[in-house]
Amino acid sequence: MRLWSIHPKYLDQKGLVALWREGLLAQKVLMGQTQGYKFHPQLMRFRKTKDSILAVGTYLVEIMKEAERRGYRFDESKIVKSGNCSKIDVQAGQIEYEWNHLLKKLKARSSNVYDMNRGVVDKEAHPLFRIVSGGIEDWERPGVK
Repeated sequence: MRLWSIHPKYLDQKGLVALWREGLLAQKVLMGQTQGYKFHPQLMRFRKTKDSILAVGTYLVEIMKEAERRGYRFDESKIVKSGNCSKIDVQAGQIEYEWNHLLKKLKARSSNVYDMNRGVVDKEAHPLFRIVSGGIEDWERPGVK
């Protein structure tokens, strides 16, 4: 499961669709509707919020907006709850780590998107996140794809 901290605009089609599916899976996990992934480290940041279902729903809304911008149709009715949600801090080192991870994936599967992204200097976070100083997040597992 990869719930990107970087803005979904940087993802290729395959990555955006995968992120939507994984976000929906995260929502089910947080609602207690699955047996697996209960302790997945990427869910820790959502669990730390006042309302994890609102947080993951707000995360999904932004993915859906990016999909709509590209002319895709994701089913909004699958989002259980969304609205005003406090931003979640993400460390700058995490953004950089994810950026490098994404570039490796894009270079292998979407050279045109790779070419568009490789020169980006000021990377944007997903709108749910606020970039703060620091390294890779404690929950990250470097080397795990």
